[in-house]
Amino acid sequence: SGPLKDMNFSVQEGGGPRILHQFKLEPPAVSFRMSGEKAGIIDMEPKSGILYINGSLDWETKQVHKLQVESLDERGNVVKGPYAVTIYVEDINDNPPEFDQTRYFGVVRQNSRPGKPFMYVHATDRDDPRTPHAQLSYSILHHFPKPYEEMLFQIDSATGAISPSKTGSYYLDPQKQDTFTLVVSVKDMAGMTTNAFTSSVDVIIIVRESLWKAPPTIHIKENSTQAHPVNISKVQSNEPDAIYGIFEKEKLPRLPFSISKNGDIYVTQPLDREEKDTYTFFVVSKDNKGELVDKPLQIHVIVEDINDNPPVCQQDLTIIEVQENEIGGSHIGTVLATDMDKEGTLNSRLRFKIQSQEPEFPAKNLFYIQQDTGNLHLTGRSLSKRDSAKYSLKVLVSDPAFQTICDVEVHVIDINDQIPIFEKSEYNSVTVAENIPIGTVILEIQATDEDEPATGSSLIVYQVKEGDPNNSFIIETDSETNRGFVKINKALDFETMPVYNLVINATNPEPLVPSVQYNSSSLTTFKVFVTNVDEPPVFLKPVYRTEVSEGIPVNTLVMTVEAYDPEGDSVRVSKIVLKEVQGKYAQYLARGKTLFLQKSYLLVEEEMYSVEVVVSEQNNAAQKSKVSLILHLRDVNDNRPQLAKDYPAFFCYPVSGGERTLIQATDADEQLFYSKFTFSLADEMNTRNNWEISTFNATHAYLSPKHANFEEKEYDVSIILNDNGKPPLENKVNLKVSICKCSSENSCF
Repeated sequence: SGPLKDMNFSVQEGGGPRILHQFKLEPPAVSFRMSGEKAGIIDMEPKSGILYINGSLDWETKQVHKLQVESLDERGNVVKGPYAVTIYVEDINDNPPEFDQTRYFGVVRQNSRPGKPFMYVHATDRDDPRTPHAQLSYSILHHFPKPYEEMLFQIDSATGAISPSKTGSYYLDPQKQDTFTLVVSVKDMAGMTTNAFTSSVDVIIIVRESLWKAPPTIHIKENSTQAHPVNISKVQSNEPDAIYGIFEKEKLPRLPFSISKNGDIYVTQPLDREEKDTYTFFVVSKDNKGELVDKPLQIHVIVEDINDNPPVCQQDLTIIEVQENEIGGSHIGTVLATDMDKEGTLNSRLRFKIQSQEPEFPAKNLFYIQQDTGNLHLTGRSLSKRDSAKYSLKVLVSDPAFQTICDVEVHVIDINDQIPIFEKSEYNSVTVAENIPIGTVILEIQATDEDEPATGSSLIVYQVKEGDPNNSFIIETDSETNRGFVKINKALDFETMPVYNLVINATNPEPLVPSVQYNSSSLTTFKVFVTNVDEPPVFLKPVYRTEVSEGIPVNTLVMTVEAYDPEGDSVRVSKIVLKEVQGKYAQYLARGKTLFLQKSYLLVEEEMYSVEVVVSEQNNAAQKSKVSLILHLRDVNDNRPQLAKDYPAFFCYPVSGGERTLIQATDADEQLFYSKFTFSLADEMNTRNNWEISTFNATHAYLSPKHANFEEKEYDVSIILNDNGKPPLENKVNLKVSICKCSSENSCF
C-alpha cells in the first residue's frame, strides 16, 4: 500500500485473481477512479483503493496494460492525478513450438559438399522471444532408412539447416536409395531442459545424381577453321553459386582451353595433332572464399586427325644395289616413305607406283613395286651391267589427298665370279731374329682380282692358312692396291719354333657365285727362319709375394724364387737389392733359389718390405734379370694394452660426489686384436674401497670416487686392462690421482 503515484507492476501470465496494490486516500479525497486498458479483468475498489486482477493475464494476447488512476473529493472533482499505472505481463513457457509446414520436401545431389545446406525447416514459438521459452533447438530424431551406423544427414540446431554429413557426402547414391525420411524435432528452452515443449515433423529428401561429373572424352578435329573460342563441353557444380577454374596437369607453354562462369569449356585456338595429339587438364569449382566445393574433374581431349600432311620420302635418294645374277621376281629393296598423319588411319595410308624408268633399255618395265609396301622387285629377267650400270626410277607415293615423288637409283653390281690370283706361287724365305719387334713388316705379297674394282668382289683378304699354330703372324691389306703386308703379331722364340712353313690364301669378302671355287692360284707359300738371340734369364713369376707373421724365428724359409735361361744355361742369384724402409734394412740371406729371414722384424717397424732379386747367366753375367719380392708382415697380438697418455687425473677438494674422469686405453697391435677393451680395478683394498670404474665405450672408461671422505693428497689407483685379443693380454697399470684445491678454471693450484 501507499499514496497515489505513478507505478509499474510485473505480473506473470496465468495464475488467476490476485491483489496488486492498495492506494491510500489523502484528504480531501474520498475515492479513486481508474480508467485505461482493463481487459475486463483489471479493476480497483473506489473506496479502499485496492488494485486487483479478477482473472488470468495472457502475454500472447497483450504484454502491457496502461491505466490511469486519480483521487476524487465528495463532489467528484479530481484531487490528485491522473497517475500512470503500468502492468507488464511476464511470459511463462506455455506454448509449444510449431513448424510452419506440416511436411517438408527437399532435394540433395549426390556428392554434395558435407555441411552445405540444401534445405531448411522452420518453427515458431508464441512465447516471449527474449526468453528461453522461445529459444528453439533442432535435431534429427529418426532417419529412415538408416543403412549405416552414422547418419547421412545433419541439421544445424540453431538454424534448422539440413545438409549431408561426411558419411552422406560419400555414400549418398540414388541408384542405391533415392528417398529418405527424416523425423526432425524442435524443442523450446534451447533444448536444455526435460520440461521443454517438443514438436516434430517429417522431412522427405529426394537424392538425385550429382551434376558435377566429368564429361566423356572430348574429340576435336585438328586445324579447325571455326572462329575461336569454340564451346566443346560443359560442367555444372551441385552448388549454383560455384566459381569455376582450370588448371593443367601437364606443363605447357600455354593451355589452349578456358572455362566460363557458367561452366562452359572452350578451346581457344586451332589444335595441331602432329604437334600434340592429347590434352589432359582439371576443372575445379570453388566457393567465394576460394575453397573447393567439389573434387576436381579430369578432362581428356583427343585431337582428331585430318589429312593435312603429304607423304615424305625417307631419303632424298634411295640407292639399291642389285647383283647381275639376281633372278627375276627377286625382292631387291624397299622405297621408304612416311606420313605425319595419324598412324593406322586412311589419312596415313601410302600407295606406291613407278612413274618412270631411265634408261628404258633393254625393256621399259624392268622393275615392279608392291603398291602397299613399297617393296621393289625385278620383273621377269636378270640385269646386266653391260646393258646399264644404273637405273633411275621416279616412284609416286600418294595418300588419299597428297602425292610425292621419291627418287630411286638401282645400281647393277658385278658378281664375284673371279678369284684372286697370286703373282707368285712361292716367295723367297725370310730370316728374322727372335727378338724382332711386334708389328714389323717382314714380307709384302700381291694378288690380283678381275672383278669390279672397289667392291667386295675384288677386295682381297689375306690369311695364314697353315704353318702358324700360335698366330705369330698377321697380314694387313691395302684396300686401294690389294697389296698384303705380313707382320709380326706375337713375340717369336727360337727355342720353341725355329722355322715356319707358311701357306697364305687370298679370298674376297663377297661370296663367290656357286659355279666358281677358290683353287691353288689363290695360295702362296714361304718360309720364315728364326735366329737365336742370347736372352737374359726369365723368372717364373713377374712379382713374388708372401705373408708371414711378425717375429718369426731367424732362418725361417720365406719363399722360393725360380728363374731359367731360355738357352738352357745355368742361372744364379747375383745380387739382392735391399730397399730402405724407415731408415732400416730388411736383411735376407740368399741360398741358391731360396730366401731365409736373417733378422726378425716387428710390425711396428713396417707392415711391408720390398726386396729386388737379380739373377744372371752362369757363363754370361751381363745377361741378367730382376724381380721384386714383396713381404707382408701379419700382426700378432703381442703388445699389452696401455693407458693412452699420462693422465693428470685430479678431483677438486672437497669431493662432493658425482665427479668422474675419462681414461683411454690403447694397444700397439692392429685394431682387429683389440676391438673392445675391458677395464677393471685391481684386487687391492685401497683401490676397491675408494674408487669405482665404469665402461664408456670400446676404448674409454670413467673413473670416479666412491665416497667424499678424501684428504688433499695423491692416491695410486691400480687398473687392470684387457685387450680381449687372440690370445687376450692383460696389463696392470698404475694411475696417480690427486685430490687438490681447484682454481676458478677448475685446475689444481
